[in-house]
Parts: sequence; C-alpha cells; structure tokens
Amino acid sequence: MKSGEIRQLSDDELTAKLRNAEEDLFNLRFRTHTGQISNTAQIRMTRKDIARFRTEAGARERATGVTGVAGVKESTDE
Repeated sequence: MKSGEIRQLSDDELTAKLRNAEEDLFNLRFRTHTGQISNTAQIRMTRKDIARFRTEAGARERATGVTGVAGVKESTDE
C-alpha cells in the first residue's frame, strides 16, 4: 500500500489495517518455519507496510496531540 493511500484512511481504518498486517506477518513467519511459504519476499513487504502504518499513525498523533491514535503505543518517557 502506498503512502498516499494510507494518508486517506480514517483512524479506524488505519488501526484495522495495522492489526491485519501484524497478524499477516505472524502467519507468514509461522508458515516460513514450517516450510509452507514459497515467496519469502512477502515478509519484507508486510514489514514495510507495518512501518508505513505506524509512521502515519505517529504523524497523526503528533499533529493532533492525542496519544494512542491508531493503536500506536504510548511512550512512558515522562
């Protein structure tokens, strides 16, 4: 998914996409270790999608000042 498409998602859609991508990554890793996956490049693409989702969620969080937008973990650096 491209960055422009991600920016157009609502917060709820972004959260759902992030959770789905994390589940997909878990399943891909599991399938890799059991020898059931033929295209290991899917793991890399899924990791990059997760990074894009988290980057957009963090940007939205900084822009609005609201913590926890789109499932991004809150930091405890206070």
